[in-house]
Amino acid sequence: MTPAPAKSATAGGALEVLLAFLWLGLTSFGGPIAHLGYFRRAFVQKRNWLSEDEYADLVALCQFLPGPASSQTGLLIGLHRAGAWGALAAWTGFTLPSALLMFACSVLAPGLKGPVALSAIHGLKLVAVAVVAQAVWSMAGRLCPDRRRAAIALAAFLIILLVASPVTQLLAIAGGAICGFLLCRDIRDISTSAVHPPVRRRTGIAAAVIFIGLLAGLSLAASLYPGHTPWALANIFYKSGTLVFGGGHVVLPLLRDALVPVGWIGDDAFLAGYGAAQAMPGPLFTFAAYLGGTVVSPWNPALIAALALVMLFLPGVLLVVAVYPFWSRLGHNLVARAVLAGVNAAVVGILGAALYNPVWTSAIFGPGDVAIAVAGFLLLEKWHTPPLLVVGLCIGASMLRMYLGF
Repeated sequence: MTPAPAKSATAGGALEVLLAFLWLGLTSFGGPIAHLGYFRRAFVQKRNWLSEDEYADLVALCQFLPGPASSQTGLLIGLHRAGAWGALAAWTGFTLPSALLMFACSVLAPGLKGPVALSAIHGLKLVAVAVVAQAVWSMAGRLCPDRRRAAIALAAFLIILLVASPVTQLLAIAGGAICGFLLCRDIRDISTSAVHPPVRRRTGIAAAVIFIGLLAGLSLAASLYPGHTPWALANIFYKSGTLVFGGGHVVLPLLRDALVPVGWIGDDAFLAGYGAAQAMPGPLFTFAAYLGGTVVSPWNPALIAALALVMLFLPGVLLVVAVYPFWSRLGHNLVARAVLAGVNAAVVGILGAALYNPVWTSAIFGPGDVAIAVAGFLLLEKWHTPPLLVVGLCIGASMLRMYLGF
């Protein structure tokens, strides 16, 4: 039995947590790595809710698990501060602003017609090229620093491009796990500190049971009620949330392969929404609210958007609660670290394949498009330009090309 929650875990109230994270949800631009920097400044340095070691431990755990690392870290900060209600308040405050903005984009998108609107949408697709290229570049440097992991990434890249199957990505991730187990036993990328989590082991076990039960139950419901049903959509987003290792950008190929080929949404609308998500504060996973509001469905768009949003986040929430009570032991396990290293390397290959198809093939039609996308990549990677500004510049460049006629 684990110790009772520490006093600091309930030192504040849920309203205090909600207001703190709501401000971050409105102002935290720049993606998950930037979000973790905002969290450290807000809750370690400014408010002193956590020590440096405690915060580092939370970040290490959330990077180890699938799901949106910054949102998972925020949820655990809220849990430490104000218990279960604090966790809910942290997730709600950080997620709600960008989720509402993305849903608004889904409502407005069908009314965008004409050459000006189409050139702006094309600019958003070029933003997606730049952002995914930058994600591949940075993740490759961090997750594939040696030949073994680079080889795993290359194998996953080739599998995704050459093998046409609904389970190709799952096979690539499973292959990465096996290769990591065999080749990466000496990896030392993850370390943990001695922190007493405010989650009991029986709570963690219950969360694991719920996670597995939903994974099996939603798959069964989707098979019993096929087609464009809420059950099928919930299953798609829940499974995608389960497999998102390595950051929010990895959700792009997972959701695209599950939604576009069967007619839930078109490629153009999908990539335009992904580009728009780069201009939003808060977590990239709120892209789900846009998709839920845009997909072909007879159901109320707001309800479907909420369903998609919750289902994409829920696996990461359940997993972090399930693993947290056991983290101090698991984080030092050589086998677990080796498997994680292989999975992360495979994720780089999967995202690299997505960069080519559909992101590049759907957005790049000539030298002008290449120039805008490369400029966006360099602005993000070399000059560390805020993503919101890069979005505006790419849209402006696309519209300028339209006015100039080339």
